[in-house]
Amino acid sequence: MTGKALRRSSYLCCHTQNVMKALLVSTYELGRQPFGLASPAAWLRNAGVDVACLDLSQVKLDEKAVREADLIATYVPMHTATRIAMNLFEKVKLLNPRAHLCAYGLYAPLNEELLRKMGVSTILGGEFEEGLLSLAHGLNKGEQTGANVQSQPLISLTRQKFLIPDRAGLPPLDRYANLILPDGTHQTVGYTEASRGCKHLCRHCPIVPVYKGQFRVIQRDVVLGDVRYQVAQGARHITFGDPDFFNGIRHAVELVRAIHQEFPHLTYDVTIKVEHLLKHAEHLQTLKETGCAFVISAVEAVDDRILAIFDKGHTRADFIKVVELCREIGLVLVPTFVAFTPWITLEGYEDLLETLADLDLIEHLPPIQLAIRLLIPAGSRLLELPDVRANVGPFNEAALSYRWTHPDQRVDVLQRDIEQMVLKATAAGASRRQIFHRAWKLVQRALDHSGKLLSDTSPCLPRAAVPYLNEPWYC
Repeated sequence: MTGKALRRSSYLCCHTQNVMKALLVSTYELGRQPFGLASPAAWLRNAGVDVACLDLSQVKLDEKAVREADLIATYVPMHTATRIAMNLFEKVKLLNPRAHLCAYGLYAPLNEELLRKMGVSTILGGEFEEGLLSLAHGLNKGEQTGANVQSQPLISLTRQKFLIPDRAGLPPLDRYANLILPDGTHQTVGYTEASRGCKHLCRHCPIVPVYKGQFRVIQRDVVLGDVRYQVAQGARHITFGDPDFFNGIRHAVELVRAIHQEFPHLTYDVTIKVEHLLKHAEHLQTLKETGCAFVISAVEAVDDRILAIFDKGHTRADFIKVVELCREIGLVLVPTFVAFTPWITLEGYEDLLETLADLDLIEHLPPIQLAIRLLIPAGSRLLELPDVRANVGPFNEAALSYRWTHPDQRVDVLQRDIEQMVLKATAAGASRRQIFHRAWKLVQRALDHSGKLLSDTSPCLPRAAVPYLNEPWYC
């Protein structure tokens, strides 16, 4: 915490006569116990604020807590979470019209105009803990900001001195997503973050309009303290939520070595760019030796033209090289994709599936990845491209994105068919390989190539041959 923040904290602790009540709300965070509640809860509780945390992915809205709160702050780190939050604000205002409403997290500043219209008075993006503390301090003094005026910066990239997250009051870890091992056993998963933001400028990424090529490190002792607490609560695996774990390579390597030394049987997963996996290839072995169960990498496409449009910083050949490097040392790679874009063709989608089959990655791919359609949120760098601006519709407030249609109607039909198939098949318990083969049949039908066979001849196994988290959705 900065000196300025500490002074605010001291003020609240020493001079508050009526203890302020704050309600922190998470609507969805990919089946994880939300770091985005636990971290600011530590800051506010340290300042003497009475904090309640509600994770609506696990519990119903506590109307009593809503009515009692002076400050209601909703965490919106991703698209799905924000859409759910939009449906929450009206109910909260009816239950407690006097409460000060705040939205914080990555998607808050991206949707500032819409959030203001919905009655949200304070919007905090980037490094939000100090802003929330400042807001609590101002409200405690009787200050009220208007719907279009706030004293805290809309986006803060200050270098904060973090506190160990305070997870008191959140549902237990075993209520959240589990790690499923190839033998079918389940392990309890914790979640933490070692950094925020990203030093890259991929055009489609929602992080870029907020962080603009910068990232911020969460101090190692804080991360270690958070991991220790979650291990004590039963975690046997940790998910690191960093947009790119290798943005700060020294920080990352020292951290996983320290964690492994203290907890040699603890496993973890991280997200790392293809570009960084190649640049820091010598540390793939480090990941393997320190318990990394799998590495997620946002490959996005196998078409070099689309990768160039996205400004991803890697090529199809780079992706294939990373697959080879990971396989050589036995490190599981989990690629993710934006399978449907305005630039994909039916033949291109067929090539994507063939490439994954040829690389023996069918079991590595979460099925929803077969259906992901490009989202163009407010502020996206894709809107810098003339052909994108010329072909997107107006911003759709309900969808929180700009609408687009593919020039080949068959591609949009295929995307809808595959999405519906994946959702139904997943709910019915179909295996990853079964779902993949059904997607292949759908694209063959769209191409009228029904006789073309996929190179994959492996049996339809009842479960994935790699470890994975059993959270079915993605973003």
